[in-house]
Amino acid sequence: MITLGIEGTAHTFGAGVADSDGRILSNVIDMHRPASGGLHPREAANHHAEVAAPTILKAAEEAGISVRDIDLVAFSMGPGLGPCLRVAATAARSMSVSLGIPIIGVNHCIAHLEIGNAATGCEDPVMLYASGGNTQVVAYSGQRYRIFGETQDIGIGNMLDKLGRELGLGFYAGPAIEKLAEKGDRLLDLPYSVKGMDVAFSGMMTAALSLRKKGHSLEDIAFSVQETAFGMLAEVTERAMAHIGKSEVLLGGGVAQNSRLREMMRAMAEDRGAEMFVPDRRLCMDNGAMIAWLGSLMHESGVRMDLRDTGVRQRFRTDEVPVFWRP
Repeated sequence: MITLGIEGTAHTFGAGVADSDGRILSNVIDMHRPASGGLHPREAANHHAEVAAPTILKAAEEAGISVRDIDLVAFSMGPGLGPCLRVAATAARSMSVSLGIPIIGVNHCIAHLEIGNAATGCEDPVMLYASGGNTQVVAYSGQRYRIFGETQDIGIGNMLDKLGRELGLGFYAGPAIEKLAEKGDRLLDLPYSVKGMDVAFSGMMTAALSLRKKGHSLEDIAFSVQETAFGMLAEVTERAMAHIGKSEVLLGGGVAQNSRLREMMRAMAEDRGAEMFVPDRRLCMDNGAMIAWLGSLMHESGVRMDLRDTGVRQRFRTDEVPVFWRP
């Protein structure tokens, strides 16, 4: 079975093709980059509407297939920005109706987890899902992906982007902060906000901006933000691993591309006698291939949807989805 996956939760429109053996046949990504300021949902949705058709056609071309060879279309149902989600859903419904093929809406967060499992070969990990809009510690239990900890305010990626914008680093500032942090050598005092199994980042951003006004260098601020924020994530992830007895940790989401986060999580895992896994960077980003793969898993496990079931869900939680495809 060949599945087309359509991703459109936030800044990225993606289309990818996967088969039922888990092979990724194509993965085409087109990211909206605002000319100034932050991400505006309507502007991002307009971008997605413009690039949807050519991106889907390019995904089919790179997969070496015709669109008429597609057996199933899957799309990101949520969580995400409403205008962006609706573009992806509309594109998927159009494909379903015009080609006469089934349609499945999937949970974006679970798609990150499942593509990580498939791409790395891990079996039963605790997943640290660190992206722009989401930060969660997730593991499978009793036919659900359970959330063992999460952010209480903003996702770590949003914190890094907002901080970078205020510091004049442009938008999508995570890579710029990572480069600056490599040159920093002084750990400045920032709020370490771990509350049980949850974390919070907005206070850290405010404190970091205050440090800049006091004359501290961008390099030391970036270094301190990464060390503090990633230390928080390592702590709650390790606690989840200890609590449920898991020996694997999987990283997913856009922030999982950060080399310092990977280094810290790998050290934590090794200290526990565990193993860390992280997929290729293009599979950490929002992408259509992960949507295709999860849609294929769901369809083969017996999940079916009508068009009336495909309304988008901006606050679609990871632990709401019955996981029929795992034992």
